[in-house]
Amino acid sequence: MVIKKVSLETVCGITSRLPDNIYPEAAFAGKSNVGKSSLINALMNRKALARTSAQPGKTQTINYYNINDALYFVDLPGYGFARVSGSVKEQWGKMVERYLKKSVQLKAIFLLLDIRHAPSENDQMMYDWICANGYRPILIATKLDKIKKSQVSKQKKLILNTLGAKEGITLIPFSAQTKEGREEIYEILDAIMGQQEG
Repeated sequence: MVIKKVSLETVCGITSRLPDNIYPEAAFAGKSNVGKSSLINALMNRKALARTSAQPGKTQTINYYNINDALYFVDLPGYGFARVSGSVKEQWGKMVERYLKKSVQLKAIFLLLDIRHAPSENDQMMYDWICANGYRPILIATKLDKIKKSQVSKQKKLILNTLGAKEGITLIPFSAQTKEGREEIYEILDAIMGQQEG
């Protein structure tokens, strides 16, 4: 995948209507501090188009990035941040649920998890929710550069076992620092666009 052109095209708040996109969508979900913006920026080859926030839980919108006029990256609001009120959490939940149920062009959901830790209860809920909506999440284990190479296999097992992941679920360790894992993600995105053209 060669990124020639990217732009933040649509920002949807809680009451916004979802856009009628004509290109396939790849959505990115994950906890507020899991490195979602860093992953999206790394995939787009941009330093800071996806806004990283010093305050986790800041992104309360669904952001659509147009990639090469061929695909959308859809950045879903981060979940599980303790310091936001219950009503805000509920609104996020409704927003994400509406997106999962209503988006016609959604072709893949990447669920980001921190490779250093077992998935949290919120991660588990998100994984189950994505599966319940008929999707097979692609797991991205972020912050790969923060652990030793010898720990990778053990941490991958921990993540899959904690989630009770179905057989054949893809898990890609990724580092925003070294870009390790990026090519595997590009291959999945290329396949999504290939299906569209086929």
